[in-house]
Amino acid sequence: MDLVPAPSDTSAAPGTGAFTIGATTTVEAAPGTESTARWLRTVLGAATGFALPPATPGDIRLALDPAAAPEAYRLDADATGIRITGGPAGVFWGAQTLRQLLGPEAYRRAPLAGTKLRAPHLTVTDAPRFGWRGVLLDVARHFLPKDGVLRYVDLLAAHKLNVLHLHLTDDQGWRVEIKSHPRLTEDGAWRARTQFGPHDSPYFDERRHGGYYTQDDLREIVAYAAERHITVVPEIDLPGHNEAAIAAYPELGNTDVVDTSAIGVRTTWGVSENVLAPTDEVLRFYEDVFDEVLELFPGPYIHIGGDECPKTQWRRSPAAQARIAELGLADEDELQSWFIRHFDRYLTERGRKLVGWDEILEGGLAEGATVASWRGYEGGIAAATAGNDVVMCPKQHVYLDYRQAEGEDEPWTLGHAQTLEAVYGFEPVPPELTGEAAGRVIGTQANLWAETMEDIRKIDFQAFPRLVAFAETAWSALPPPAERDFAEFRARLAGHLPRLDALGVEYRPLDGPRPWQQRAGIHRS
Repeated sequence: MDLVPAPSDTSAAPGTGAFTIGATTTVEAAPGTESTARWLRTVLGAATGFALPPATPGDIRLALDPAAAPEAYRLDADATGIRITGGPAGVFWGAQTLRQLLGPEAYRRAPLAGTKLRAPHLTVTDAPRFGWRGVLLDVARHFLPKDGVLRYVDLLAAHKLNVLHLHLTDDQGWRVEIKSHPRLTEDGAWRARTQFGPHDSPYFDERRHGGYYTQDDLREIVAYAAERHITVVPEIDLPGHNEAAIAAYPELGNTDVVDTSAIGVRTTWGVSENVLAPTDEVLRFYEDVFDEVLELFPGPYIHIGGDECPKTQWRRSPAAQARIAELGLADEDELQSWFIRHFDRYLTERGRKLVGWDEILEGGLAEGATVASWRGYEGGIAAATAGNDVVMCPKQHVYLDYRQAEGEDEPWTLGHAQTLEAVYGFEPVPPELTGEAAGRVIGTQANLWAETMEDIRKIDFQAFPRLVAFAETAWSALPPPAERDFAEFRARLAGHLPRLDALGVEYRPLDGPRPWQQRAGIHRS
């Protein structure tokens, strides 16, 4: 059956054979399952050409099970039809499993002649290991138009991933419309040119690059994701990674040590020393920003970055040093913590939860913060031990923008080789954590940073098939990495790739890049 991620339990139903989707097949949606039924009719109706009308009783029956966990489900297929029961999200994940059982043709947008969609007689019971199964899309370094984001929502849903982390702001671009501060997108969403290749590359694409999402675009993305039981987590970075914002509003920077009026949206990669000034005016400005962001993103989590904030300007700035003295802080690390704690209180007062990269540990961790541990396990271990929630996303394991193998045919990336097998062997809960601290690891996330991913084709190449391996790590109750059967997973993956083909995903083949996916050499100057 080649199911991915691997379900908790699969057993053959009595008898043999398969249930076939036909012209008379109907769908029954019990209260609370209407959106899943609508999705199922849409995708299977397109693949078969059949109407799949609502009926009671129906051949495909969807119902909530009040005793089931929110994301758990049970799927039964036999000669009488198909029944999917579970929690509100679980019924949707069960519908995704049904689509996999029906074969690659179920992923087509129009029926193919002679194709019949059949579900084998079986029972699947399933539930996820983690509640946070995330993917970061970096739309700041290279803007991804709205259609591309919606497409990735569907790809996440197909693999039972339930968090889309949108990295919306960085030195290289600001991508969310803020009506109270319109220059953030009028000026901050556009850069004059773009570095081509790694951080030390001397080559540039001289075309102007940019774009942003209107507030209605983001409402649409959030609503589309919610129908697929995916939470969208926005990231508005502070106090570092703000060169684009300072280019739009120079008063946000450390004006006593830098001529911020000469700063433009950053055109190279790496870490900028142009960071926010520690003033009350900057706090109010970003409260304005978050006031609008919270209205657009109703989910519980708001990511504030907090990473890679050089302290060079603060050390030189008389105003920053005076602020440190005024607040009774020990040093610039505590000044950064002051920034983070301010917005932790701001979000907590509004019923939201702050998420930040593991640098928010430096200078003292805000009480309610969730830590996204990216530099390794260490930050996550420290946060979990201190009683804070953790999302494990160490770059050594789940940075999918890193190249997939050694060799000159692999396209330009910024990191070391991160093979499919290595991703499959990733364990989000390190052995150092046990008991209550281990329970603080609420999930895991794969990150797709976009310095070298200029379009949707390159994102596909970097994400797949490694994202399939990651999805199984995030969902399935796998044995320890040393005991995992990569050969068995790879065999199931071979059966899954035709589904990706039907979806039009330009993944990296298991035996290496296709000719047009290979490194073409530097050709822009």
